[in-house]
Amino acid sequence: MNKKNTKNIVLAAVLILIVGAIWYLNAHKPGVVASNTQEIILGDNAPAAATSTPAKHAVAVPNRSAIRAQKASQYPRAKELAGIQGYINVPDGFKLADIIGKKVVLLDFWTYSCINCQRTIPYLNAWYQKYKDQGLEIVGVHSPEFDFEKNYDNVARAVKQLGIQYPVVLDSSMATWNAYQNQYWPREYLIDIDGFIVHDNIGEGKYDETEKAIQKALQERQTALGLKGTIDTSITNPKDVINMDPSKVASPETYFGSARNQYLGNGVQGVSGSQTLSIPGSVSPNALYLAGTWNFLPEYAETTSATAKIEFEYNSKNVYFVASSQNGVNLKVYVDGKLVNTVVVKDHKLYTLVQGTDYGAHTLLIEAEGAGLDAFTFTFG
Repeated sequence: MNKKNTKNIVLAAVLILIVGAIWYLNAHKPGVVASNTQEIILGDNAPAAATSTPAKHAVAVPNRSAIRAQKASQYPRAKELAGIQGYINVPDGFKLADIIGKKVVLLDFWTYSCINCQRTIPYLNAWYQKYKDQGLEIVGVHSPEFDFEKNYDNVARAVKQLGIQYPVVLDSSMATWNAYQNQYWPREYLIDIDGFIVHDNIGEGKYDETEKAIQKALQERQTALGLKGTIDTSITNPKDVINMDPSKVASPETYFGSARNQYLGNGVQGVSGSQTLSIPGSVSPNALYLAGTWNFLPEYAETTSATAKIEFEYNSKNVYFVASSQNGVNLKVYVDGKLVNTVVVKDHKLYTLVQGTDYGAHTLLIEAEGAGLDAFTFTFG
């Protein structure tokens, strides 16, 4: 063999070693995102390398390879955040791959004008304060229902008003929502130390089950990272919870916009444009009746007359109203003929119209003073 051939063989061997080393290092990073599926896949040694624990606090770290292989047949893998268009309480460019393998992650899909989401937030805030120093990260994925919820300033204002301290990312294009094939507000996905979704809760409630799943995942994290210590296993009962009984709510969420106003009791449903309406002498339960001139758009209906009225026979305790107005509109709110509230609608948000004392059938009448009220939806609780 001549010197030239020997040199070529040596160079080829070196190149093979370099390529192999690069592949090995990439495969064993704490969080590697698969380029096609966007699933976050951990290498076998990720948890042990994900923390710098002092020796006096370290314990034996188990081999995670077999554990991950078993989980792969039971649980779906977490997917990376996609199409994020804003970051609150966290640096821009935040990725799940940067913390999976180091922390347990609770993803909360929410939108700020959703009363169901708002009633969940006291628990999320309490869990964050209780477990953030024990390895829990909560990420609020704000996936909007209405166009105004895509506005960064609107979301940031709501985050501040709701006292949210954990990271919130704006999923305004619904890319992350679609990646998780989600269909609900709110919805929580719990991602464990190995990057698997080990708990999934749809809607409100079952808070004790979710917290127990968090505690179990945090205990496993302790073992995986070789940490000593115990996880608090008490169950949280926040003080600022809005209590409601969903079994006693007998009225549906009711939309004003032409795209979804199937409960419109007078006027023409599903049609955009101006309609001048009057409330009939007899109305049906769970039907929306309007008086005055209204301009119907897909997401909302806007008052264009100086005065307008809304009537709705509902069966619940509390009534909420998603609405806005550029210049401000005064509302007088009557329940069963009695004035119970006055509300000034301006910012794009959820307004509490009625805080009742009992569940049951009631007649709601709203008198709007001034044009320019944008009415989106009624929700009940």
